[in-house]
Amino acid sequence: MTDARNGRTTQRQLVATLATHGDGQQLLAPAVGHLRGAPGPGSRVVEGDVVGELDVLGVLHLLTAPPGTSGIVGAGGRRTGERAVGYGDVLLQLGPGGLADAAVHRAQGTAAADEGGRLLFRSPLSGRFYARAGPDRPDFVKPGDEITVGQTVALLEVMKTFNRLSYGGPGLPERARVRAVLVQDEADVESGMPILELEPV
Repeated sequence: MTDARNGRTTQRQLVATLATHGDGQQLLAPAVGHLRGAPGPGSRVVEGDVVGELDVLGVLHLLTAPPGTSGIVGAGGRRTGERAVGYGDVLLQLGPGGLADAAVHRAQGTAAADEGGRLLFRSPLSGRFYARAGPDRPDFVKPGDEITVGQTVALLEVMKTFNRLSYGGPGLPERARVRAVLVQDEADVESGMPILELEPV
């Protein structure tokens, strides 16, 4: 895709390196370049999130958090501006809190039609429903979105463990369109409760 601000092209993704530091984590630069757009202090970061753009010799790369990432950006995080980074430099310091209290696990939902014949995606667990990864992040899914097997549709907090709820499971089509999100952000849900109303694509 083309960056309209300067005409450069994002050709691929780079994945940051994860390191443990005290009771938190650090995301380290995987290459030499110029970093911009990093999330600011207080932002939640979990695996798979975009944590900035890295300009490497004029080529813009989306920088993502590696598997196992889970934390809150500390006060040293910088959101705006561009800064030079070397290989292995600290990009973000993550501390515990919010979604960082435990590792992020994965779970799949289940499907069942209700008495009205609607196709419903149901929670496999009881817990607290999170529609997005942080207050400044977009919802994982919204009405009208097309989703595919393996795509994250929500987070569920169960006894301080956060589970990435991914689309898929018995009785569900490979692709579907979201007709409605049936649960409010940060609401408690019970196992088997409908989360999404879907239609096959």
